[in-house]
Amino acid sequence: MIAVAESGSTKCDWMIADAQGSVIETHTMGFNPFFHTSEVVVENLRKNEVLLELIPKIEAVYFYGAGCSSPERNEIIEKGLTQFFTQATCQVRHDLNAAAYATYTGQAAITCILGTGSNSCFYDGEAVSERVPALGYILGDEGSGAYFGKQLVADYLYSRLPEPLQVQFKETYNLSKEDIFHKVYNTDSANVFLASFMKFFVPHKDHQYIRDMVYAGFDRFADIHILCFPSYKEVPVNFVGSVAFYFEDILRKVASEKGFTVGIIDKNPAISLLHYHLKTSNKSKDFVQS
Repeated sequence: MIAVAESGSTKCDWMIADAQGSVIETHTMGFNPFFHTSEVVVENLRKNEVLLELIPKIEAVYFYGAGCSSPERNEIIEKGLTQFFTQATCQVRHDLNAAAYATYTGQAAITCILGTGSNSCFYDGEAVSERVPALGYILGDEGSGAYFGKQLVADYLYSRLPEPLQVQFKETYNLSKEDIFHKVYNTDSANVFLASFMKFFVPHKDHQYIRDMVYAGFDRFADIHILCFPSYKEVPVNFVGSVAFYFEDILRKVASEKGFTVGIIDKNPAISLLHYHLKTSNKSKDFVQS
């Protein structure tokens, strides 16, 4: 059996397949080496009964994760995986690779992540390449859940939300300034906390305040992370992540104005990533560092 894991900072989707093509799906918290140790990885994997039962059968683990962009950081996750999956070889790569592989259709493309965080790359079928760095939720992550959540929470604390949204936010979350400060400044994974407020965005997605914020965030993301590629008008621009999925209409509006073509939008790319591995399992390029 092989296991393919696609991990953002919020959650990790696991797809396990046997030689006959039967697929088992399960989920854990997301693992990000900027915030989590090897011990945290092992501890949380042990809470998953599906994975515990399959340990003797899984021979290879292909893990793609947010923050897994250097050998040093990848080693943190890999150490935790190998301690848990005792019968498997475990390999770790960046979530950009996962996005590129999951949306690849045989044509070169720009592929973007719009989930808890954001990023972009170009994939020609051989190598994944970046033009600008991902700066994380404090300095960057334009157009992401954390980016929008930060603005929403700040406007709430400033009492700058439109009155119906101000009231509904308070009723929904009942968070004091001290509660929010503690989550943002005194705990790990503040980006996940901020991104969690996308659950408030979706039912109010037609409110002009929400639409204006999302439009401005996507517009800035496009300027920085898409228009930096010389071929942005010539190749499709694919997207993975729930933010792109739920606000597809606004994304397509920005695309039309900027002159690029939206290709695939995949909310949960884990199953597509598994199919990629099943098709290319005999090719050594799968886990060559791009």
